[in-house]
Amino acid sequence: MRQVAVLGLGSFGSTVARTLTDQGVEVLAIDSDKEKVEDIKDYVAVAVALDSTDEKALRSIGIEQVDAAIVCIGQNVESNLLTTTLLKKMGIKNIYSRSVNPLQEEILRVLEITKILNLEKEMGESVGKSLTSPNLQVCMKLSSGHIMAEIRIPKEFSGKMLKELNLRKRYDVNVVAIKKLVAAIDERGQRILKEEINDLPQAEDVLDESDALILVGKQESINTLSKHG
Repeated sequence: MRQVAVLGLGSFGSTVARTLTDQGVEVLAIDSDKEKVEDIKDYVAVAVALDSTDEKALRSIGIEQVDAAIVCIGQNVESNLLTTTLLKKMGIKNIYSRSVNPLQEEILRVLEITKILNLEKEMGESVGKSLTSPNLQVCMKLSSGHIMAEIRIPKEFSGKMLKELNLRKRYDVNVVAIKKLVAAIDERGQRILKEEINDLPQAEDVLDESDALILVGKQESINTLSKHG
């Protein structure tokens, strides 16, 4: 059985771990946050709480034996790069690492890893033209029957917390991130609306009418939600 390590168990990382497990992959899930490890331990082969920038700790769990490693650490750029560098040093041939800014992407490119994961860029390059709902903006196939998609929220979702919507139970989809439009001032002093990605959405996060949700789930489930309202 193929073994894959997933390092970083935020919304994106935990969704990747669950999806791989559903596809019959033996997943080694890693995060420094014990609560996140506890949340996912029943869904993966092995879940471990440790600091992924600690080479000794990584070697103690035999991570160098995995077939591939996916670094899903988001906003902590230093931790992401140190973890990726250690995995490269240990001789893991297939390394996928998430990038959240151009400089980080350039450094990862120098490391010559297998693939740089840029959530927003990759989704933007895969427009879901074949899906007819006007609420569905972009999508990307992840695995058999699963897609990652961005949808504009239905009007009735506005002003509600994620936990109130209970999208996982109602539609069998996971919320990976929330895209928001926030007011900002450009270099000319003009007021503009700038896109921001909340890639660690919490149950208490309240949705605004202009928000978009980035979801992972079966294509038919996301189609159903995207046509809602």
